[in-house]
Amino acid sequence: MSPRIGMDLDIIVKAAIELADREGMSEVTLATLAKSLDVRPPSLYNHVKGGLPALKIEMAKRGYSQLNRRLTDASVGRSMDAAVLAFGMAYVQFVRDHPGLYEAMLMVAIGADEELQDIQDQSIRIIIQVMEGYGLGEHGTLHAVRGLRSILHGFASLEQHGEFGLPLEKDESLTKSINAFLAGIR
Repeated sequence: MSPRIGMDLDIIVKAAIELADREGMSEVTLATLAKSLDVRPPSLYNHVKGGLPALKIEMAKRGYSQLNRRLTDASVGRSMDAAVLAFGMAYVQFVRDHPGLYEAMLMVAIGADEELQDIQDQSIRIIIQVMEGYGLGEHGTLHAVRGLRSILHGFASLEQHGEFGLPLEKDESLTKSINAFLAGIR
């Protein structure tokens, strides 16, 4: 069977991301995706060799690439605390904007795809650059990177699952958490 005219991997990945952000990754199957694109499920295999696992890798590549752009844009021209705060806010806003895509990014095993690994490594290099100004040394910087990533992921995940029910401004809570982290690494 030949590929459908006008259908390509880019269209399929975009539709999968939209479906994931709207309904959650649990709803992203080849059947639901085919239905949303008005094609038969076998038609997707013409463009996504490897089925759903390969599609998740493509989604993760898009997600990490988009996240990397946001993190770079947020931290460029800033240093130290201002860069870390902007970086943190950009990270959490990305998850707010793309909850399903973020979930897809975390579903793919490290090393599952060489290109994806390079994109994921770029994410780490961005945060390392932001943290290097604190003079923590190589190991200290890496520990700080792990700590900051844990704070941001934890905050974003809790918020994504509706765990912040108290009537407090969430961005203020995030800023206070990041500032407490920054005070701790000094």
